[in-house]
Amino acid sequence: MGVKNANPNGDPLDGNRPRVNADGYGEISDVAIKRKIRNRWQDMGKSILVQMQERITDGVMNIRDRVKMSDQVLEAIKLQNDKKSNWRDAFIQASCASWLDVRAFGQVMPFSNKKLKDGLDGVSIGIRGPVSVQAAYTTEPVTIKEEQITKSINLEQDEGKGSDTMGTKAAVPFAIYQCNGSINVEQAQKTGFTVEDAEDLKQALTTLFVNDSSSARPEGSMAVLKLIWWEHSTMLGKVPPYVLHESVKVEVPESARKFDEVKISIEDLNDVNGVTRDIVSGY
Repeated sequence: MGVKNANPNGDPLDGNRPRVNADGYGEISDVAIKRKIRNRWQDMGKSILVQMQERITDGVMNIRDRVKMSDQVLEAIKLQNDKKSNWRDAFIQASCASWLDVRAFGQVMPFSNKKLKDGLDGVSIGIRGPVSVQAAYTTEPVTIKEEQITKSINLEQDEGKGSDTMGTKAAVPFAIYQCNGSINVEQAQKTGFTVEDAEDLKQALTTLFVNDSSSARPEGSMAVLKLIWWEHSTMLGKVPPYVLHESVKVEVPESARKFDEVKISIEDLNDVNGVTRDIVSGY
């Protein structure tokens, strides 16, 4: 992922400045990346349980009420009265069938005891998903550029002109972030995550920053440069994941300020059978 004069992921514990780890490398949290994947899936018309407030289209403002909008989940909840049935397993299967992000990433659903008598009072159910997404880190330590900004308009009714308010806006001038992830096939079978779902994930990753622009991330300031998609011929994989991760080499010239100046190469794994890769240019 390429970043140019943008704040890819603000840190609320550091005045919303771009995230930087203890070694000075820029960071985009896994939570932020999964949020963007969910947004892209929603743009693609997929059913998503965990939605951003400004992206809610069904009028439901909390997960509890959205869960109860699924007929399959409601049928599973009714099984609580049947002592011979495992209603929790039925609830998990129904949730995975209803929402793509649940069968991909999993979901923890701890419902409080509000005495709503809806079958969810005090229920806590955890669903483990097959898709793991790691945090993204820059290839080199980053410097943060800060600019002063002012606000000179009143937020509330008042007499006269409001006093100017000084602030700062921070951004990463130029950096390349690298992120790894995986799909656990055995867990995918449990949640019902399909090959078609994997293709939807692939499409979301290649268009991760589409419809994601803001004042902190202007249009064109962030881009997916390359997606390297590996597939194995066995469920457990033919080679350890770290071998594939370390086979990707990123060269960023010191003077680079354009994304096309970055060189991305992949070492050949000629001695490994049963592993294929697809190199896709991002958007």
